[in-house]
Parts: sequence; structure tokens; C-alpha cells
Amino acid sequence: MTRRLPAALKPGDRIAIVAPASPFARDEFEAGVAELRRLAFVPVYDETVFDREGGYLAGTAESRAGAFLRHWNDPGVRALIAARGGYGSAQLLPFLDRDRLVAAPKLFIGYSDNTSILTWLTCQCGLTALHGPMLDRRLSRGPAGYDEASFVALLKGGAGLTLAPDSPVVLQDGEAEGVLHGGTLAQLVSSLGTPFAFDPPSGSILFIEDVGERPYRIDRMLTQLRLSGILARASALIFGEMRDCDEPGGRITARQVVERLMKGFGGPIVYGFPSGHTSGPCWTLPMGVTVRLVTRPRPSLIVEESPVE
Repeated sequence: MTRRLPAALKPGDRIAIVAPASPFARDEFEAGVAELRRLAFVPVYDETVFDREGGYLAGTAESRAGAFLRHWNDPGVRALIAARGGYGSAQLLPFLDRDRLVAAPKLFIGYSDNTSILTWLTCQCGLTALHGPMLDRRLSRGPAGYDEASFVALLKGGAGLTLAPDSPVVLQDGEAEGVLHGGTLAQLVSSLGTPFAFDPPSGSILFIEDVGERPYRIDRMLTQLRLSGILARASALIFGEMRDCDEPGGRITARQVVERLMKGFGGPIVYGFPSGHTSGPCWTLPMGVTVRLVTRPRPSLIVEESPVE
């Protein structure tokens, strides 16, 4: 697949705030807007971002998709960032025009439920995207909520950047290179069997994370990825923190599940990379570009290609 790169961002560029999934608290939104301004970007949005539908959706699917497309098609907007995850982003996919999006590539930034959009853009549209902080409880909290260095570096370029947070541990040594794909585990598996299925190419490096899923559910979802053949395509696996995925008291942990199920995997495995649902600052990962995972002297992800041009 020929990959289309969006333009790199620079100070003064406009970033559109969209709400593809659930509603958010207004104070979190306003604080996130202020943080984007502090970073020297110009946040823009329309009033539909504050819509509500059914108690857990930020408006109807048509309204959310319409706002997404309006901002994407606006030549004055350089990137789109999700206000929050929650639930509902997969509902937008039937309304998004692949050809129009590919014709005018832009960065989309988000994680959690927005994994459905991230993986569709990167796996099926040949675009790049950032698995990184949203406004709600991330940008809204400044440096306590997200890793500013990785976020800004990848918005502006990022080729040659080394991502080496302190928290990851090595489950299996090695080195691998491949295009980075992935996101929140529950969204990855829920896409299977649909026209928008998670479908990374052979040789990909997969990033997998989640929050609040009990160990047996992590087992079930990883087993589904294995039975679908997706894990066998991967050259390396990077797991997130898997926050709140252990049984109370640590009787059974998500890490134990991963170690047991991934025995015999043919490449390096790293556990605890702080992107997505993290207990501390959320690091940004470039999806849809070539990266290299090394486990020595410490686990590091080297960005071989920039997600922007």
C-alpha cells in the first residue's frame, strides 16, 4: 500500500477538536483547549462537539461523522484530535469517505475507543496517525497527563526519534523492524468480521493495550487475535501498561496471561509501554510508519520514518 503523509505541524497551525465517541466534561475540554494554545497551536471546533445522544454518545453517528469530515476537508486545519474516547467511534466508519480522506491526508490523534478510526486510517487507507493524548484527562492536565516531548516531536516530524520510557520490561529479547499498528485490545478484536477489520500487514510491530479488563478477558481477546492469524503476522509485540487489568491483590495478573499465551512467539516482546490508558503521562506513538524495537541495553522504540512530511 502506498502511504500518504500529511504535512508536518508548525506553531500557529490549527488543530480541530472532534468528538467521535462519548461526551466529556466541559472543564476538561476547556483545559485541553488551553494546553493546545500553550503549545502554540490554534484549537478550532464547532458547536456539534458538545452534542449529546442516548446518554453516552457525543451526538448522532451522522453528526459526529459530519464534523469529522468538515474539519478534515478544511484546508486550514492541519490535524484532528479527539476530545475523549468512551464508546461510539466505530459508528462513524460507514460515513467516512475513504477517497476524500486519502486525497487530503491529515493527522488524527487519539486512543482508547478511537482505535477503530486509527486502525482504519492506517491499515485500510494507507494514512498515518498518532496514538496519543486526547483532551479529556490528558492534555487537560498538562505534563501530568501526557508526555509533551513525544507528542510535539511527532507532530512536527519525529524521524530518528528514540522513545525509551523507564517503565517497559522485556519479556523476550530481540530486535525487529516493521510498520507500527495497534491500539486498545477490545477495539481491535471487536472490529474483526466487519468491513473495517483490524488487518495489519505481515511483518508489522503490534502495540496492544487496554484498561479495566480482567485477566480471563485479556486471555479471550488475545486468543481471538491469535486464532485470526493476526499475531502470527507480527515481527514484535509491544504491550501497554494494561492498567487495572489484574485481579484484586494481584492473584492473577495481565502480565502473567501475556507471558503464558505468548510463549513461542518468534520476536521480541516488551510489556508496560506507557501509551494509551496509562497511570502516568501518556506517550505518543506513530501509527502506520516503520519503527524498530530493540530490547538492549534497554527497551526502546526508534522511529525510522516520520508520520508527517
